[in-house]
Amino acid sequence: MSIQDRKETMTGYTTDSAVMGLTARATSRIGLGRVGLLAAVAFLTAYLLGCGGAQAEGASEEEGFTRILNVEVEEVSRVTFTETIRLTGTVQADKDVVISAEESGVIREIVVDKGRWVQEGQAIFRMDDELLSSQVEQARAMANLAQETWDRRKRLYEEDQVGSELAYLEAKYLAEQATANLSLLEERLARTVIRAPIGGILDSREIEVGTMVGPGTPVARIVDTNPVKITGGVPERYATDVRTGTGATVTFDVIPDQSFEGKISYVGAVVNPRNRTFPVELRLPNPGGMIKPEMVANVDMVRRTLEEAMVVPQEALIRVEEGYVVFTVETEDGVELVRSNPVELGPAQQNEAVILSGIEAGDRVIVVGQQSVAAGDRVTVVAGR
Repeated sequence: MSIQDRKETMTGYTTDSAVMGLTARATSRIGLGRVGLLAAVAFLTAYLLGCGGAQAEGASEEEGFTRILNVEVEEVSRVTFTETIRLTGTVQADKDVVISAEESGVIREIVVDKGRWVQEGQAIFRMDDELLSSQVEQARAMANLAQETWDRRKRLYEEDQVGSELAYLEAKYLAEQATANLSLLEERLARTVIRAPIGGILDSREIEVGTMVGPGTPVARIVDTNPVKITGGVPERYATDVRTGTGATVTFDVIPDQSFEGKISYVGAVVNPRNRTFPVELRLPNPGGMIKPEMVANVDMVRRTLEEAMVVPQEALIRVEEGYVVFTVETEDGVELVRSNPVELGPAQQNEAVILSGIEAGDRVIVVGQQSVAAGDRVTVVAGR
């Protein structure tokens, strides 16, 4: 388009008619001469050309506008990816035993107070044993007499053929009966001393000196907390992934910045119909007693390990109608351009996801600014790793 046509288009009049009209009005009002008339024509022409040129330049800039966004990228590399199963478990003592009295009597002595460590077989309480001690002495005397009678009857009957067979047998069985009665009373006497059936901490004591107890009366509780057991329920969809020996990492909210390693020691054979989980157990060493029974544990069990996996942050994934895409940055002729890559997802763990296909190792994935870009956009990479 010529300058003349551009001016006609912008003003709606031809340059000559517009200038002449303005000049005539100016001449009639201020009485300009010929020189003044020519100056006015030159001024108006320059003004119209200037306006037309400025508007044309603005239109050109508008038509050629390209946005350039700042983004951060992360280069994809192949790494080892471990998928875990997370569940919540409860700590239990490896052994937890409530001790009950086995004999009737009055508690006369507390040998070990609660909170102390006891060895297996160590005495904890002593009961009044005077009556049973007397009965034991009596039974021992009767057993000795019965044994002596049997020895003599046996010698007379077998060597001298003196006495009847019935007397011979009576002496034999009376001796055996007396011996058995003595053993019974000695065992009852021994049970007046209540001993620890296992080694552990005497966690509670239910009786005091002077308490009358009978067979079956709870008197104390012993717990063994080294090691401890972690029990929990695993969703049934992981039934084929969890087995005895599977590694696990355990953390506790009340013990920050510390984790414990263990292995699954038991896998339940039946799924609980109420919550669709099956039980598992694992043991952890606990030499200092830091882990307490009934604490809540966070258990991460290894489900599978993928070697040479391509992993990206989950925030780099963009949801689209067909699935997910990942935006990458490629350099073409010195210009950084955005490319959209439909991807196939694998397992995800915490803030990372495995990409099975769609990108390659070395690609620069946009991890900051991905929500604002589209395929073909020009970008400036301001940070990356």
